Amino acid sequence: MASSLSLSPLSLFLQAGFVGKFVMIVLALASIWCWALIVEGAYAARKLRRDLADADEAHSPLLTGIVAAGQKACGLTVIGESVGEKRQRVSEAMRRTAREALARAEGGLPNLAVIASVSPFVGLFGTVWGIMSSFVGIAAAKDTSLAVVAPGIAEALAATAYGLAAAIPASVGYTRIGAGFSRAGQQLSHWIEARAVALIVAAQQDGTKR
Repeated sequence: MASSLSLSPLSLFLQAGFVGKFVMIVLALASIWCWALIVEGAYAARKLRRDLADADEAHSPLLTGIVAAGQKACGLTVIGESVGEKRQRVSEAMRRTAREALARAEGGLPNLAVIASVSPFVGLFGTVWGIMSSFVGIAAAKDTSLAVVAPGIAEALAATAYGLAAAIPASVGYTRIGAGFSRAGQQLSHWIEARAVALIVAAQQDGTKR
């Protein structure tokens, strides 16, 4: 009689044992979480690049907060401070706010690295368990035919596939989105340098008028 074993993910899940099903459920949830993090991170990186391209402080909470930190630092008077030292102090205050804002914008991006590194090992655990189940089946049936070994091997390979399905998108997403945030961070650093100089010049002009 032909085997009823199917290669569809749902069929492999239903035919797996308790441990195999648990591993697959965990990896499926990790995969769903992975795609949610990818969408969230890609949207945040795109929004950040768009804000920097427009440089519209009125419509960007990120830029508004950075400028506010620069204005606050610029308003402080330090006796004996040179213009260069003041520019460095204002720039550092703006960079500190920018780093905090970037960390919030990245959101769950570090979790993608966790999924990418852990999922293959979870899948490997399911693989090892499936192979152990195959050996138990062989011992119980006292038969080494493929019909006895196949279900456990299929369960083992299914767990591996589930692990890779979660790990591969997570790894690619973390690399690509992380690179996008890195480029945006460099652009933001250049913008801060220029904006800090503009704030100091504006403060000096206000002081001259007074």
